[in-house]
Amino acid sequence: MPPEPPLRVELDQTLDATLGIETLSLSAESATGRIPVEDRIRQPLGLVHGGAIAAIAESLCSAATFMAVSAEGQVAQGLSNQTSFMRPILEGHVNAAARRMHRGRTTWVWEVEITDDDERLCALSRVTMAVRPASDRSGS
Repeated sequence: MPPEPPLRVELDQTLDATLGIETLSLSAESATGRIPVEDRIRQPLGLVHGGAIAAIAESLCSAATFMAVSAEGQVAQGLSNQTSFMRPILEGHVNAAARRMHRGRTTWVWEVEITDDDERLCALSRVTMAVRPASDRSGS
């Protein structure tokens, strides 16, 4: 088994830690997680910032893809993140459930449903992950 690439940033210093992303489940087919709604992820009008919603979608898809490909000496990098917002989240948690739609040799495509604590659909994300050799950390 090839060694995992060295971390360039300590996990507690990453965006995931800053936002408070909690990963609840992770597999090659699906991933779930949540963020507690606190002022640090709200925009000035009190709604959860769309960037936080897009970030949890990409973080879950990145982690799940990496988990599945790392044993083959591969890494996962975000290639595209398209998030549409339907309903604001004001309190509770931002809940995310990702489902893998396509597993290719060099790209994986995920769909992520973002819900509030009342299980209302608040946003949808389509995230495309690039799968690259671990030795090619530049993304090209």
